[in-house]
Amino acid sequence: MYFERGSKTDVITAEDTRAILKQVFDAMGPKKRVLALPPDFTRANSYAGPITEMVYDYYGDTLTDVMPALGTHSPMSPEQIKAMFGHLPADKIRVHDWRNDIVTVGTVPGSYVKEVSEGKLDYEMNAQVNKLLLDPSFDLILSIGQVVPHEVIGMANYTKNIFVGVGGSDFINKSHFIGASYGMERIMGRAKSPVRDVFEYAKVHFLKNVPIVYVLTVRAKDEASGEMVTRGLFIGDDFECFQKAADLSLATNFIMVEREIKKCIVYLDPEEFKSTWLGNKAVYRTRMALADNAELIVLAPGLKEFGEDKTIDGLIRKYGYKGTPHTLACTNANADLQANLGASAHLIHGSSEGRFKIIYCPGDEVSREEIEGVGFEYCHYNDMVARYPVESLKDGWNTVNGEEVYYISNPALGLWAYPDRFKD
Repeated sequence: MYFERGSKTDVITAEDTRAILKQVFDAMGPKKRVLALPPDFTRANSYAGPITEMVYDYYGDTLTDVMPALGTHSPMSPEQIKAMFGHLPADKIRVHDWRNDIVTVGTVPGSYVKEVSEGKLDYEMNAQVNKLLLDPSFDLILSIGQVVPHEVIGMANYTKNIFVGVGGSDFINKSHFIGASYGMERIMGRAKSPVRDVFEYAKVHFLKNVPIVYVLTVRAKDEASGEMVTRGLFIGDDFECFQKAADLSLATNFIMVEREIKKCIVYLDPEEFKSTWLGNKAVYRTRMALADNAELIVLAPGLKEFGEDKTIDGLIRKYGYKGTPHTLACTNANADLQANLGASAHLIHGSSEGRFKIIYCPGDEVSREEIEGVGFEYCHYNDMVARYPVESLKDGWNTVNGEEVYYISNPALGLWAYPDRFKD
């Protein structure tokens, strides 16, 4: 543990962050070559962009490579790179290809997977990372990102940034399927989970000689200013560092509602959410707060596709978000889903299982037929915001024309639950 600071009320400023990084890097001593692994633009709220700039300001050209942890997401555009990383030279950016640019560093045995998944699954997993991480000339690899509740692994970041963010298809697909099979609602908000156990196994057994240091933020919206602020900053190379960040994130980003939500309206920023692969955070992060037969209205003005990857987009269109039994039956019967278990897991995660209604509200780029074809109900964005004007809603409970609704301006920032549905 190199550094820790944070509380629910702390505000760590840019000046604080720069001074902390200098303190830590000075203590580490000189480096010959540094690689940074920040998230991509879909995690712009993480503050990883400015931190990566600060890393560049400290190390200069010793920071030779910056690889956004894309996972299965689309590569960042030049505009996104500029918006997120500021004056960082664009020629330092490397694109991660999760299907081709990877190396298998070891295999997690099926017996271990069976143990942590409570017997639900029994398969080997090839732990894979981008080949750049194994370049011996790097004497420091900085994995930068935000710890926040997450639907697949419980709490985002730490080893997820390595084995998913710059990982390969086998590990990504199979780890996602572990989470879906074990039960998303048993995982979200927990630092420890079967998925995290598998990641930790791979880290301890296969990457112990790779010089990775984790720079982890905890972020939240300040109620007074309405701006995102950094509540915590944790820097270290082990699980303790992550656990402390996760504890603060759970205290900061976990919203326990006092009554179940019957109508929930979630807004997806068009610059951040262009696919249901990402936009379904509206489903994942609210499901434990929703009453039976509730309505979840997803305002998605920037929606243009279902998957970030053409193969996954096609699988979502083919099989739809139609519940666990349907998805498992399709997976058992079809080789295309068997080869893409991450997509199968995503289809399970994105379904209401028939318990509540999901109404997707895109703009003009996705049609009614496409939305209904994957199992959601449809309304055009303009028609829905005419009924529920976004500009008049505040985060939390609102009354619109005598009707009580719960509004969430960005589902990526937290996790919402009703106490009876969240058993720690």
